[in-house]
Amino acid sequence: MKIVVLDGYTLNQGERDWEELNELGEVTVHDRTVQEDVVRRAEGAEVVLTNKVVLNRFTIERLPDLKYIGVLATGYNIIDLNAARERGIVVTNIPAYSTDSVVQMAFAHILNITLRVGHYAHEVHNGVWSAQSDFSYRDTPLIELKGKRIGLVGFGHIGQAMAKVASAFGMKVVVCPHNMDTKLPNEYEKAKLNDVFSTCDIVSLHCPLTPETKEMVNSFRLSLMKQGSILINTGRGGLIDEKALERALMSGKLLGAGLDVLSSEPPSPGNPLLKLKNCFITPHIAWATYEARERLMAQVVANLKAWMNGTPINNVLED
Repeated sequence: MKIVVLDGYTLNQGERDWEELNELGEVTVHDRTVQEDVVRRAEGAEVVLTNKVVLNRFTIERLPDLKYIGVLATGYNIIDLNAARERGIVVTNIPAYSTDSVVQMAFAHILNITLRVGHYAHEVHNGVWSAQSDFSYRDTPLIELKGKRIGLVGFGHIGQAMAKVASAFGMKVVVCPHNMDTKLPNEYEKAKLNDVFSTCDIVSLHCPLTPETKEMVNSFRLSLMKQGSILINTGRGGLIDEKALERALMSGKLLGAGLDVLSSEPPSPGNPLLKLKNCFITPHIAWATYEARERLMAQVVANLKAWMNGTPINNVLED
């Protein structure tokens, strides 16, 4: 069985081999694949694994041997599901592999903005503390999390884990679930989306990117946010209207934003968010701890084995 990995580099940069996958068939791993090379590289393959390379209708129709598409991530909007369904192709994803890592990154951003850890480490390295007359030096506000309201947009695996960590900090957790009929633990407050933005000190996004959620964080919702509040996005870059966010940050409406994702990745050098001092951006790495990638790889193999045994799991077309 021919197995082709279209873009394996971000998952495995040489820390480990592809041994478990090699045991299942004849494997070809490409670090990256541009769109015009997809058909040529995947020709004759029964199994194609992709992280971010798009498999659209045009591509799927030109791969007659294709029987299985494995997405090396949780989101699967890169696949034309209708085209796959029409062909009887199984499409799987990797749910919940990076939950703890993403929560860790979200709170890394929250703590960096509220305590400015990076800023002060930089100041100390540059001799600023050594030049002071006092034992303690600060030139920014320092904010305690206890008692602050954190709004979680989305309450899946990551949203629920965020709520537990926030509670451990003594924060008041406000949740806007996808389905407002969702029953929440008694200690959490349920709120509609606009109310989350208008009443919370920190808003953290944990929902998928869909036509309904695209640029949901727009000028209007940013205008609802409290003066000096914080926006965190470790979900999908397209959830935010970046021009509107730029204006909110430059005006001082928001204390800061912590982003692990942008609308276009990698961003163009001209993206204005890259130069704002109160916008803290990490290069889409919340998912990429070694432990999370180990879980991802194990699930990739488990998904493929289950399909080979006639009992597919994590088949998104069954949802």
